[in-house]
Amino acid sequence: MDIRPIAFFKSPVEGKFGVPRQSGVAPDLRGEVRLVAPYDSPDALRGLEGFDFIWLIWEFSLNGPSANLTVRPPRLGGNERVGVFASRSPFRPNPLGLSCVKIDTIDADQGIIHVLGADLADGTPVFDIKPYVAYADCHPDARSGFVDGKGWSTLETVVPDAVAARLSDDELQALRQLLSCDPRPQYLDDPEREYGLTFAGRNVRFKVCDGVAKVTEIE
Repeated sequence: MDIRPIAFFKSPVEGKFGVPRQSGVAPDLRGEVRLVAPYDSPDALRGLEGFDFIWLIWEFSLNGPSANLTVRPPRLGGNERVGVFASRSPFRPNPLGLSCVKIDTIDADQGIIHVLGADLADGTPVFDIKPYVAYADCHPDARSGFVDGKGWSTLETVVPDAVAARLSDDELQALRQLLSCDPRPQYLDDPEREYGLTFAGRNVRFKVCDGVAKVTEIE
C-alpha cells in the first residue's frame, strides 16, 4: 500500500508535550484539517456538512515505528505494562492514530475543516477522513478494560490575570483544558519543577502543586 497524506493538521499545540492524550478531553481546543491537492476541492467535502463528527486517521509523526510488544499507559501511572494492542500508545508497529473530532465549520473553497477537541500536534499528516456515524460507531455500554477501573484526576488551573490578558478568550479556555488534563509524565510529581508547553506560538511555563496547575509565565 502506498499511503500518502491527504491533509496536514494545524494546531496551536506544537510538539508532543501538552497534546491531549485522547481526542475530546480538551473540547474547546481549535484546529484545522488542511487538505492538499487534489483533495482541497469542494467536491471532496460534498455532503460532509451533514455530519457533526469525523474520524481522522493520522501518523504519530513525532514518534516513528516501535517494535515494543508492551507499553506503559499514563492511565496506569506510567509504571505498569500492558500489550501494545491493549493501549492507545503512540509507540506502535505502524504509528497510526485514530481520533474522533467535532466539526466546527467547513471552508470547502479553501479545503479546510475547522474542528474542536483534536489530539494532534501541529503539522501532523492526516491519511484519511471518515464521517462519524452514530448507529455504527456509538457503543455506550462497551467495556473499556483497565480504563474502567482507573479514574483520571483533573487539575485545577490558575492563570494570573496579567498572563491571561495575553491570550484570546478561546485560547485561554483551551489552555485551561490542556493543563487540567495534566500533561506531565505520570511518574513526575515535583512541586518545584517548572514545565514548558508550546501553545499558540508561546512558551507557557507552569508548575503543579497539590492538584493545581499554575501558569508562571508566558514567553
